[in-house]
Amino acid sequence: MAVVATRQIGSAAFRPRFGVRRGRARLAAIVGPLLVLILAFGLASALGIATATNASAQGFTYNPRPPRPAPPRTANDGQMLVQAIEVDYDYNNSRVSAVGNVQIFYNGTSVEADKVIYDQKTKRLHAEGNIRMTDADGKITYANIMDLSDDYRDGFVDSLHVDTADATRMAATRADRSSGNYTVFENGVYTACAPCKDDPKKPPLWQVKGARIIHDQTEKMLYFENAQLEFFGVPLAYLPYFSTPDPTVKRKTGFLMPIFSEATGYGYGVETPFYWAIAPDYDATFNPRFTSTQGVLMQAEFRQRLLNGSYQIRGYGIDQLDPGAFAGQPGDRQFRGGIDTKGQFALNDKWVWGWEGTVLSDYAFFTDYRLAQYANPLAAFLNLPTEAISELYLTGVGNRSYFDARTMYFLSFSGLQQQVPVVHPVVDYFNVIDRPIFGGEVSYKTNFTSLTRNDAVFDPITATATTNSLCTAASADPMARLPTQCLLRGVPGTYTRATAEASWRRSFTDSAGEIWTPFASIRADAIDSEISNQPGVSNFLPVGSTQALRVMPTVGFEYRYPFINVQPWGSTTIEPIAQVIIRPNETYAGKLPNEDAQSMVFDTSNLFSVDKFSGYDRVEGGGRANVGVQATTQFDRGGAVKVMFGQSYQLFGLNSFAVADLTNTGVDSGLQRNLSDYVASAEYSPNRTYTFSVRTRLDEQTLDVNRFEAEGRASFDRWSVSLMYGDYAAQPDLGYLTRRAGILASASVKVAGNWVVTGSARWDLVANQINQYIIGAGYVDDCFVLAANYVTSYSYAVGTTPPVLSHAFMFQIGLRTLATTAATASGATGIQ
Repeated sequence: MAVVATRQIGSAAFRPRFGVRRGRARLAAIVGPLLVLILAFGLASALGIATATNASAQGFTYNPRPPRPAPPRTANDGQMLVQAIEVDYDYNNSRVSAVGNVQIFYNGTSVEADKVIYDQKTKRLHAEGNIRMTDADGKITYANIMDLSDDYRDGFVDSLHVDTADATRMAATRADRSSGNYTVFENGVYTACAPCKDDPKKPPLWQVKGARIIHDQTEKMLYFENAQLEFFGVPLAYLPYFSTPDPTVKRKTGFLMPIFSEATGYGYGVETPFYWAIAPDYDATFNPRFTSTQGVLMQAEFRQRLLNGSYQIRGYGIDQLDPGAFAGQPGDRQFRGGIDTKGQFALNDKWVWGWEGTVLSDYAFFTDYRLAQYANPLAAFLNLPTEAISELYLTGVGNRSYFDARTMYFLSFSGLQQQVPVVHPVVDYFNVIDRPIFGGEVSYKTNFTSLTRNDAVFDPITATATTNSLCTAASADPMARLPTQCLLRGVPGTYTRATAEASWRRSFTDSAGEIWTPFASIRADAIDSEISNQPGVSNFLPVGSTQALRVMPTVGFEYRYPFINVQPWGSTTIEPIAQVIIRPNETYAGKLPNEDAQSMVFDTSNLFSVDKFSGYDRVEGGGRANVGVQATTQFDRGGAVKVMFGQSYQLFGLNSFAVADLTNTGVDSGLQRNLSDYVASAEYSPNRTYTFSVRTRLDEQTLDVNRFEAEGRASFDRWSVSLMYGDYAAQPDLGYLTRRAGILASASVKVAGNWVVTGSARWDLVANQINQYIIGAGYVDDCFVLAANYVTSYSYAVGTTPPVLSHAFMFQIGLRTLATTAATASGATGIQ
C-alpha cells in the first residue's frame, strides 16, 4: 500500500524524473493534483443539500453500498494521506494515475474511488468508479464519473448523489459546472426524506423533480425548471418554474408560503409574506393580508440581533372598506391598527433587561383580525391571555439569589380598561446566605408593589346580584354593592406595599432517627393606599388615604419520625409529621386591599406551609398546628405508592381564614374553622405506563366531600389516554352557588406509522351536557408535517335560549427545508 504525507499543495509539485513505474510507490508528486479532487467535490458539497441515492428519471431508487469504517480523524495541519493498490506515472503523457481502492485523507475529509487520473497537459482531473467523499461535517457525496479542471471552474459529474448531515438529499443523472459558479443538474431530484429502510428503491414521501435544477453558488439559490411535486411517487403539483434558497441558507430574501384564514369580521383572507434579509444582523417581513370584505391589512415586522440581545417591532394597519361589519363594536371605525414590540438584552452573564409593548387603535383589533397571540383561532379555547402586557423589566440570577423588577401595563381585550391595574413597579428579591448562622440556613426576601386602577372591580356572588346587575359599574347605588352581594376584586385608586421577610431553619436528627426542625421568621409590611370613594367601595374598606405597618414574627418547629420497613418485594416508609407555629394575630385582617392573594386552595400540597396564603397582601396569623402522616412504598420491580393524610388546627388567636376580606379569601377554603377539613391524597404508579392520583378535602364535621379530584393516565407505545374527574362543593361566599362536577377525557392514538389521532371532551355532569370537544389528526416524520384540529365549545344560557356553538378549525402542512403553510377558520352559530 503506497502511503504519502506531504505539505506540498498544487500542481507545481510535479517534477518528473523517471519513466513509467508501476507498483507500490511513494507519491509526493501526486499529492497536489489529488488535492484538486477534494476541491472538486465542492461541486456537490457546496450545495449543502443531501442525497444518497442513485438518480434516475424515476426519482430516488437507492441501494447504497455498506458503509466503510471511518478513518482516524487527522489533525487539521495541511497534511494529506494517499493510499492506493497501484500507482502509475506516465512521463511521456504527463499523467499520474492511482488505481485500486484509492483513498485520500485530508483535514478530516476522505475521498474514495476505483481510479484517479490527473493530466498535467490539460490540467484536468478525472475520477471514476464508486466515487465517495465524506467531509468533516459528515456530508457524503457519491458519483460514478467526474471530470473537472484543476481550478474547479468547469467540468461534469455523472450519476451524482449527495447525502449530508442535515438529512436532505439530491440526485441527478448528470451535473455540469461552468464559470466556477453555476451548476446545472439534469433530471434532478430533491427531497428531505430518508429512504425507506425496508425498501430503499421505494419513492420517498415527497420529492421535487426538475428537468433542470440550476444552482447559483454566489446567490445560494436553486432554480427548478419544469418541476413537479410528488407524494409517494405520484405527481400532485406541476410548476413550470420556481426557486428556493439552497439548504445552506438560513436567511434569504423572497416570498414565503401563503397563509389562509377566515373570520366573521373580514371574510376570507390570504397572506403572502415577503421576507427581506437586509443584513446578517437584521431583517424585515412584509405581510399584507388580502381580505374579501375589508380590503388589505398591512403588516410589517423588523428584527435585529445585536451582540448582547435582540429586539423586534411589528406594525399593523387597515383602512376598512366595511366598518359596519363591526357595528356597535369598537371596530366600527375606518382606520384600525397597532404596534407591538419586544426585546431583551444581557448586561452580563447574570443580568438581563428587556421590554414588551403594545399600542392599539381599539382593544378589539387583535381579536377581530386574529393577530399576535390571537393569530391562533383556538385562542379562546386554549385560555390564552385576555390582555396584552406592556412591561419594562430587569432580572438577575445568582447562585443563591434572584432579583426581578418590572413595571407593567395591561391592555384589556375585553373593553374593561378602566378596571385593569397599572403596575409601577413590582420588585422581588430573594437570597440564601452562603454560610450557616447558628448552625442553620438563613434566607431573606423582599417585595415592593405599587399599582393604580381607575374603576373598582365588583363580582356578584348571589343569584339576585347576578340577575339584577347590582355589582356592575353601571350601578350607582352604594347600598347595591354590599359584601353580602358582591366581592371587591379590584380596588380603585393607588395601592403601594413594601414587604421584607427573613427566615432561619435548622434540622437535627437524634439517635432514634427523629428529625427536629426549628424555624423562625420575621416579616414586615409597610402599606400606603389612596382609595377612591366610588359607589359601594366604602362598604368593604375605608376610603381615602390609609397607612399601615404590619409585623409578623413567627417561631415554630417541625417533627418527623420516619419508620422504614424492608420486605423482599420492596420497602415502605411511614412518616408522621407534626408542625407547631406560634405567632400573633394578623393585624388589619380584612381591612386592607387584597390584590395578589385572592386564590386559596387547601390540600396536601400546602398542609405544612407556614403561610398558606398565595400572595403578600394577606399574612396568616395566630397559633396553628399542622398534623399528618405520609407513607411511601417503593416496589423492587418498579412502581411506587404515596399516600398523605392530614388536618390543620387553629390553636389560639384570630383565625385569618375566618375573616372575610374584600374577596372572601379563605372563607370557604376548609381552614375557616378551628379544626380544618381533612385533606388527603394518593398517587400510584405501578410502572411507567400507568399513573393514578386522587386528591380530596372532606368536611371535618360531616365527612362530606367538599373537593375531590381523580386522575388516571396511561401511555403505551402507540396510544395514550387520560381521564380526570372533578367534584367541587358549592362555595356561596365566593360566588359558586351550586355544586360543580365534570369529566375531562383526552386520548391520543398512533394509528399507523407516523399518524396520530387526538381527541378530548369536557362534560358538565351537573348540567348533563357537553361544553367542549376537540378532534385532531396529524402526520409527523423527519421531513413532513400535516396537522388538522377542530374545536367546538357550547355556551349555554339561562332558560330556553338555544346554546351558541363556537367552532374553530386549523390546518397546517409543512415540507422540511421547502415551505410550511397554514389555514385557519372560526365562527359561532346558534343551535336551533
